[in-house]
Amino acid sequence: MYFAALLARTEDGWEASDTELDDVETLSDLAELAREASPEDDTVLVLIEQEDAWFGVVRIDGEDDPRIYVSDAAAAARSSYGEILLTDELLGREPDDDADLDSLDLDGTEEPDGDSDDDDEDGGGAEAVPHSPVGDSEILDDLGVGEKELKSLDAEDALSAIAEALGASEVLETVR
Repeated sequence: MYFAALLARTEDGWEASDTELDDVETLSDLAELAREASPEDDTVLVLIEQEDAWFGVVRIDGEDDPRIYVSDAAAAARSSYGEILLTDELLGREPDDDADLDSLDLDGTEEPDGDSDDDDEDGGGAEAVPHSPVGDSEILDDLGVGEKELKSLDAEDALSAIAEALGASEVLETVR
């Protein structure tokens, strides 16, 4: 079971709205959705959780690039919503676009390289995703949730604890 909500900071405090992520396929789509929630380019937080497994926070400040924190990358990697957040950059990997192009036999004259399958088994895939937090652990520092506190949150009650620290627990509960 997933829960996703947008918290937009306004002059009057935080406003919450639940959001449907079914049409969101990329981080850019998610950032666009968040920006639509705040016409004044204020801070918007996208809070996502999967029951007892992981939670994620995406912070959008105006037109700045999204900042992301995921509590357990390996658990999130097994989730369609988590995969949106786990970019190559976030995981410290080089994008695979060039490697994929290099491995293609475009003219049919190259002999297959027997080592390519071994590389995938040893270093790629889910093993490359750590069972630990990834991303910007200082994402909420200026909002009252420090790095140490964020890393110590349990996935079960993390979003409630974050909302409480922001002074937004009542508005978050209205969309739960």
